[in-house]
Amino acid sequence: MTTGTFTPRPGAAPLSRMIRAQAALETRMLLRNGEQLLLTVVIPTLLLVLFSAVDIVDTGGGKAVDFLAPGVLALAVMSTAFTGQAIATGFERRYGVLKRLGASPLPRWGLMTAKTCSVLVTEVLQIALLTAIAFALGWSPHGNPLSAALLLLLGTAAFSGLGLLMAGTLKAEATLAAANLVFLLLLVGGGVIVPLEKFPDAARAVLELLPISALSGGLRDVLRDGAGVPWADLGILAAWAAAGLGAAGRFFRWE
Repeated sequence: MTTGTFTPRPGAAPLSRMIRAQAALETRMLLRNGEQLLLTVVIPTLLLVLFSAVDIVDTGGGKAVDFLAPGVLALAVMSTAFTGQAIATGFERRYGVLKRLGASPLPRWGLMTAKTCSVLVTEVLQIALLTAIAFALGWSPHGNPLSAALLLLLGTAAFSGLGLLMAGTLKAEATLAAANLVFLLLLVGGGVIVPLEKFPDAARAVLELLPISALSGGLRDVLRDGAGVPWADLGILAAWAAAGLGAAGRFFRWE
């Protein structure tokens, strides 16, 4: 028998394997959580179907689904990257899960990377489902899909930074209340369902600077109007992403 054939090899697994395993675990936990599914899948789907089928809000002419679909895609990104991630991470911090994971061979930045990968996988599933439903409702998108993808990625970065900042600085109960409140406020005032043109000029000038408004407006410009690269909206999202992720990295508390 060759010497050393069965010798144990203690040590951590390769970093890439640890990140993949943690990302897969995070994704399974999210998809098994009924409250998270309600927030990330059921509510956006119901809003898309209801407001496309019933003439409740004046969307400025044309088919309602052409206005609503980009806004609901933006809402799906916000629900996963901000609201869902903030609540889940906040309670993981409260119960000491983050503290224990932070002491594991997986570095803390690797844990954040795994959480980001989980968010992206969930968003891909959300977007695929909502796009299929929108097509069934008669949606006819235009424009460059790469511009839409860039908006979605920057939107994810912006909302992830804000969600992690909230989860890492507030108590879990405060995070739960604040994240849901922000979700409801931005649903109404972020151009998702109600066009920003319906708001007074002063309020509209402020609302247009919000990340949800930039994301929904940019997606609408590209997918409904066939516009080119929406640089202004991308700039707003990039600024929110830099500010949110920078603040989260600076102030996030693991305990």
